[in-house]
Amino acid sequence: MVGVPVGRGRTRWGLFAAITAVPVLLVTGLVVLVAVWSRSDYPLGGAPEQVPCAEALAFGGAKPPAGAHGAHCTVQVWLDTDYVARFRMPRDGVRDWLAATYPDAPGPETEFCGQDSVDLCLDLGFTEGNGDYAGQVPGEADPGFGANAVRVEVTYEGPDTALVRFSAFTV
Repeated sequence: MVGVPVGRGRTRWGLFAAITAVPVLLVTGLVVLVAVWSRSDYPLGGAPEQVPCAEALAFGGAKPPAGAHGAHCTVQVWLDTDYVARFRMPRDGVRDWLAATYPDAPGPETEFCGQDSVDLCLDLGFTEGNGDYAGQVPGEADPGFGANAVRVEVTYEGPDTALVRFSAFTV
């Protein structure tokens, strides 16, 4: 045993285990977070919550149209606020409702609505100077009016009925 240094060749297992355990635990935690996040339907915010349709429409400066029925309205809030209203109304009243709701806005379009199933659409901004300016400023028309933009999509479901999808949101 002459010439063998004392203390060399001995591994300090406690220190080695602690140093290797930290990255292993971090990677394991990251894998668990990714797994939970990928299984969630709403990874970056809460799920949509049902709200009164008058609230959803008011956020975009609108009121429920006459003859509306079968309404379902939600709000989803995280970084932005997004109100969505879906309802049916008499087909012949859609353009009048839009004109009464947004009298200074450009008229609804029948082309370039995105989906083939959409027969009529309206995209509005509430910032002066935009080409789609609705002539209204959020918060001035009504205390519940807070949207930065509104999108209305109308699908005709026959000669008498229209399905309206109204979305008012902040950006």
